[in-house]
Amino acid sequence: MARKKKMVKDLLITGIADRGRVVGRTAEGQVVFVDSAAPGDVVDALILRKKKSFLQGKTMHVSKYSIHREEPFCAHFDDCGGCKWQHISYAQQLQGKQQVVENVIQKLAGLDSSIVQPILAADHTRYYRNKMEYSFSDTRWLTATEIANEEDTLTRGNALGFHAPGSFDKIVQIDDCHLQADRANHLRNDIWDYAVQHELTFYAAKLHKGLLRNMFIRNTSIEDWMIVMVFGEQEQELIENMMEYIKVNHSYLKSIYYIINEKKNDSIYDQKLVLYSGEEYIIEKLHDLKFKISPKSFFQTNTLQGVKLYDVVKKYCNFSGDEVVYDLYTGLGSIALYMAAHCKEIIGIEEVQDAITDAKFNKKMNGIDNASFYCGDVKDVLTTEFIAQHPRPDIVITDPPRAGMHKDVVQTLLQLEAAKIVYVSCRPATQARDLSILKEKYNVVECQPVDMFPHTHHVENVALLHLKKELG
Repeated sequence: MARKKKMVKDLLITGIADRGRVVGRTAEGQVVFVDSAAPGDVVDALILRKKKSFLQGKTMHVSKYSIHREEPFCAHFDDCGGCKWQHISYAQQLQGKQQVVENVIQKLAGLDSSIVQPILAADHTRYYRNKMEYSFSDTRWLTATEIANEEDTLTRGNALGFHAPGSFDKIVQIDDCHLQADRANHLRNDIWDYAVQHELTFYAAKLHKGLLRNMFIRNTSIEDWMIVMVFGEQEQELIENMMEYIKVNHSYLKSIYYIINEKKNDSIYDQKLVLYSGEEYIIEKLHDLKFKISPKSFFQTNTLQGVKLYDVVKKYCNFSGDEVVYDLYTGLGSIALYMAAHCKEIIGIEEVQDAITDAKFNKKMNGIDNASFYCGDVKDVLTTEFIAQHPRPDIVITDPPRAGMHKDVVQTLLQLEAAKIVYVSCRPATQARDLSILKEKYNVVECQPVDMFPHTHHVENVALLHLKKELG
């Protein structure tokens, strides 16, 4: 017989935790993490999981609403799961992210949290993204309102939008998204209308069939737009007809691509791109620098906040002009080229070949001659032999993916003993793990959180490390 789950009554939510959750304590002092609440709420929580040091639960009822609550501005908030913190005031979101960074720096890195500076807020909290990915599905997510009202329209049907939280096949139909410039809404909705009108098949993840699979939309601050349509089947006539429709009816699109992906996973990085119309890339500008952005390129998703982030990196580097710099996980070279005018030489390493191709193009386009780029996994490229063949760095900038740096890279940095490391992270917890190892030879002087993604739990953090004087 299944054990009855425990309910915690009148739980006061006291703060924001990692991964979009909020936190409170029981009357006995036990920590409880829940979703769908705000600091200051008093809730009844159903406990779903018990650990030695904390409980995980689900908010079942809010008996008192917090003064920090706000009305969500998006009609899809209850179902989408993308912007989980729309119901929390922006000031409280920033406070929560600040606390998350301070907590991991103290608990995981074993450092004094006072080194964490006040978070840099976003000037724009809506329409700030320059890239969005949408999915097609023959299995529409039913909204809570539909289910509660037992509407006659409870047939699943097709959908174009975002994956429902925790679901690989069900898609929340999106009519109006507030993350990318509104032109993206018009483009996506027009493609939806075309697909419905022409009775095109939507992808069935469980059956692995259907024509329409994914769609990527990218734009830049200078109004360059790109679309990449991903099809799941080789139906060339249908594909050509749709692509021609997009070309004719959305003339502002500078770059129009498609991919036929017949694999079972959605990754496009190993897929062949077909340029249907326009340029091979779009252009972004950061101050006087131009950057080529190809379909597979990584670029900071929030351009305006990206400038703030790069300015923090430049400040932490505190260039004199004579430094040799290594830029690890350089992507298309955006950080490296942003710093190039301020140092003697900068060397970038990145494992994605398309990104390195873009980095070299961007170097040439901007007339920069003191940057060089190498392709390969950082742990495989940054070897004793590589270091011996290049000038030793005075500064290392590292901006790894969410998993943080590979343990071999961390050990290489300890052996390299550059005078300064500037560590950019999109996941402070893995950054803190790496800092806990690097502090063997480095003093972590300061950290600067930057809010790149308002209304989500994600936060970027930049850490400044100085080689200990007894070593340097």
